[in-house]
Amino acid sequence: MLATFERIQLLDKSDELVAMILNSEIAENYRQCLSNMQSNMEAQNKIKAFINIKEQYEEVQRFGKYHPNYKPVKSKIREVKREMDLDPHVAEFKKAENDLQALLDEISKIIGHSVSKNIKVPTGNPYFDSLSNCGGGCGSGGSCGCSSK
Repeated sequence: MLATFERIQLLDKSDELVAMILNSEIAENYRQCLSNMQSNMEAQNKIKAFINIKEQYEEVQRFGKYHPNYKPVKSKIREVKREMDLDPHVAEFKKAENDLQALLDEISKIIGHSVSKNIKVPTGNPYFDSLSNCGGGCGSGGSCGCSSK
């Protein structure tokens, strides 16, 4: 692959974009929330408890409702996940993570649609996917309302 002046400019601009994202308030908030969550022992204990019960849940899921511990493990994982999700540090981190993901999704959309409105950008976000004619969630069968060509 030959390095043309245009490609070098494009790479420089992408480096500038990366630097802007890394230096943004959203990215800084994400890093701060991650640090707060990782340094809080109570939050870490809740995360570890969830990981442990999740392993048990995956083992039980192999057999489904026929496993003898199916109901107790199923209710326990809900309880432990709720405790973890309600921890203030975990909740702040999840919000910061969603904010950063929304920024990255928006940037992806802008870049993709600046090339062509027909480019599908897999954001994983139904809101963004529904804004385009065909957000990638359909099977191109047209039942979603898109015009499959």
